[in-house]
Amino acid sequence: MKKESFNDFKKEALSDPEVKNEYNALKPAYELRKKLIRLRKQAGLTQEEMAKLLKTKKSNISRLENVNSKISPTISTIEKYARAIGYNLDINFTPLSNHENENGSNLANQS
Repeated sequence: MKKESFNDFKKEALSDPEVKNEYNALKPAYELRKKLIRLRKQAGLTQEEMAKLLKTKKSNISRLENVNSKISPTISTIEKYARAIGYNLDINFTPLSNHENENGSNLANQS
């Protein structure tokens, strides 16, 4: 019996609208945490070193970077993290492509 690949599993799971909605809801937080980890590593820092720069504990950095964390970091925390590794925080808004917002109106086409 052929073992199903992760990509096959993901494709099948995302064919369910409820799973896809939940996946899309979690994606920004997951992407943020992946970016935090990547930038810290590019700066050549361990979580412990990052914690020292931010005057906090390693466990706080670990929690901030943990993709399974239920805690959402504040913008000011993300900004401090970014500045500690030589970046500015830039927040962008992108229109929902061909989808309506949660209120049922398409705000992307309104001025």
